[in-house]
Amino acid sequence: MQWRARLAESLFEVGPDPLVVCAEDGQVVLANAAARALFDREDLVGRSIEDLVPPEIQPVVPRLRAYLAGEHPVRRAGQPLNMVRRDGSQFLADITLSVIEAEGLFLYATIRDTGAEGFDPAQSLLASIVQSSHDAIVTTDLDGLVLSWNPGAERLYGYAAGEMVGRPKDIIIPPDRRPDEAEIRAVVGAGGRVDRYRTTRRRRDGTDFTVSMLISPLTGADGRTVGVTSITRDVSERERAEAQMQAVLDAAPDPLLGIDERGRVVLVNASAERLFGIPRFDITDIPVTRLLPGFPEGTVARRRDDDTVPVEITLNSLRTDDGLITLASVRDMTERLAAQAEQQRLREEAERQKDEVRQQRTQRLESLGQLAGGVAHDFNNLLAVILNYAEFIVEDGADTPMALDAEQILRAGRRGSELTHQLLAFARREVIRPKPLDVNRVIDEVQQMLTRSIGEHIDLATDLAEPLPSVVADPGQLEQVLVNLAVNARDAMPGGGRLAIDTGLVDVGEEHVATREGLVPGLYVRIRVSDTGTGMPREVIDQAFEPFFTTKPSGEGTGLGLATVYGIVVQAGGTVYIYSEPGVGTTITILLPASDAAPRPADPTRVAHPPGRGQTVLVAEDEPALREVTTRILRRGGYTVLAAADGLAALHLAAEHGGPIDLLLTDVVMPGMLGRVLAERLLHTRPATRVLFMSGYAQPVLTSNGILDPGVHLLEKPFTGSDLLNAVGEQLALVG
Repeated sequence: MQWRARLAESLFEVGPDPLVVCAEDGQVVLANAAARALFDREDLVGRSIEDLVPPEIQPVVPRLRAYLAGEHPVRRAGQPLNMVRRDGSQFLADITLSVIEAEGLFLYATIRDTGAEGFDPAQSLLASIVQSSHDAIVTTDLDGLVLSWNPGAERLYGYAAGEMVGRPKDIIIPPDRRPDEAEIRAVVGAGGRVDRYRTTRRRRDGTDFTVSMLISPLTGADGRTVGVTSITRDVSERERAEAQMQAVLDAAPDPLLGIDERGRVVLVNASAERLFGIPRFDITDIPVTRLLPGFPEGTVARRRDDDTVPVEITLNSLRTDDGLITLASVRDMTERLAAQAEQQRLREEAERQKDEVRQQRTQRLESLGQLAGGVAHDFNNLLAVILNYAEFIVEDGADTPMALDAEQILRAGRRGSELTHQLLAFARREVIRPKPLDVNRVIDEVQQMLTRSIGEHIDLATDLAEPLPSVVADPGQLEQVLVNLAVNARDAMPGGGRLAIDTGLVDVGEEHVATREGLVPGLYVRIRVSDTGTGMPREVIDQAFEPFFTTKPSGEGTGLGLATVYGIVVQAGGTVYIYSEPGVGTTITILLPASDAAPRPADPTRVAHPPGRGQTVLVAEDEPALREVTTRILRRGGYTVLAAADGLAALHLAAEHGGPIDLLLTDVVMPGMLGRVLAERLLHTRPATRVLFMSGYAQPVLTSNGILDPGVHLLEKPFTGSDLLNAVGEQLALVG
């Protein structure tokens, strides 16, 4: 054993590189001949390492102790350090450090002067890089024997360099992977490279783990391949993280694709496999446009069988070590689109049913209107007879009991006349005299009357928007609408409450609920009447506008209030609808078309005309009693009367009459010939004759908007004697 110790001492002494061994206290305990020559100190042993470095970097002993006490690699190469010789000259040294444990820790340092001849800085730097790398860097010959083994390999595999150099690399390769390794050595021996090779390696403790390797040839000075260099990194943690991430992705309900910067698929989840009908390994690395034509703007996915599926694509970007990855979430829209189509079908069906209900309601109201108009026509004839004969009694029997009775008849007749006017308003067969109106002014003018109508127990409030465009309507009818709504609200609040009337401007578009009622899109003036009354259930709202429908006790309501409102508003080109909740109250909203015309002042009061002076009036009326009373009124008024039961009889009388006929007073609706036709034929032979129509049902002489044709004058039934004489006097006064 002594000869071995002497041999080791001799080898240490004659080693070509300067070698120095220091104890933990920094004292040099060994130094070979090359080291003594480098520092020009034969007494190097026993000195402190502080003597070997310049004063400006002292002290170094504390750093030495910290290095020995801490974690350190078995060998650390390429450490630069300024050092000093005995004469004070400095040089930059390249130091390789190793730690020796023998009755304490010692630092073994190989010191090379970087300025000396033959020193290769690049080679030293490369060696330093290899030694300090965290990756395992291993070189082998072409037979697989280890030539070098850096500290990274020591940490990764658990074998020290001294244990592996000169031994087969198969020690760290699982048996099932060794044939692959032999093939790789053959490829590299032929000058090839293997990048990002993922395989399995085995640690000293027997555990296998996943690694990623870069494998390249090791060339000699003559350029020939003499071995294999491998750089190995443990990716087992990454692989586990990727597996966990893949599990998360596979749990996602929507298909997910990861697309790299080349536009190729690099990530696939289970939902994507099911959507495209392709296994993930067949999807990976194919162009994304094969799966999603037109990506990223496309809206379809192509399956394996070339069928297309409607999809919605959402994109996100993720920057990784491998570059930018675009994550595409591909949602199959088949079921959603089918559901949307079904919802649309149901909506259209519901709208169709609503339209049918509205159409049926409109047709029902129209039928009721025709019936009401016909009833009103006949009833007006009767009322005209009753009213005028009652007037005769009052006039001829003044201050007699008979006259007082006749007054009661007149009051009842006037009440009947009001009802017939309401029926005609609902039926939109009432003669209207529309003009531009300021809605706010109409409300202001009628407010005092409304206050009296609803009583002191109800608070009336108005909120009128300014300015508002005008509307074209009959002022009397608009006042009637407000009165009817106020009275209805009063009856719904027997214990008191609040009645609010507000106005505003509404832009009715294509989607507005009012357009479903047939309203033309455009600007409309809104009148809204709200109360805090008892409210109405849905079944009552559905019938609220029908004539004679009422929820009031028998004898307390005619059922014509809202029906009249409906007829007046619709005839003015608008619409009306109700919102009501039982126990909360009711809001009735009226929309009337806005107009650019300026509001006009009220019509002047009618002036009474003087009695007739014998002018001839041709009367055509098919109702005998009414014809008789009309003739009597005119004759009492100073006119000459020719009376006929129909149009043909009137034309016959006119042909036989030798004198002038100053005025034709004709009923509008008569059997055999309408009043309009009679007037046209009479004017053909007697163009100077004035024409005055009379009717309780004026539709044949009305335009589609419910107004009289230009030049047409109408006396509405039932009329009183004074109404008739004034109307006749006005027409004759126009004769120029």
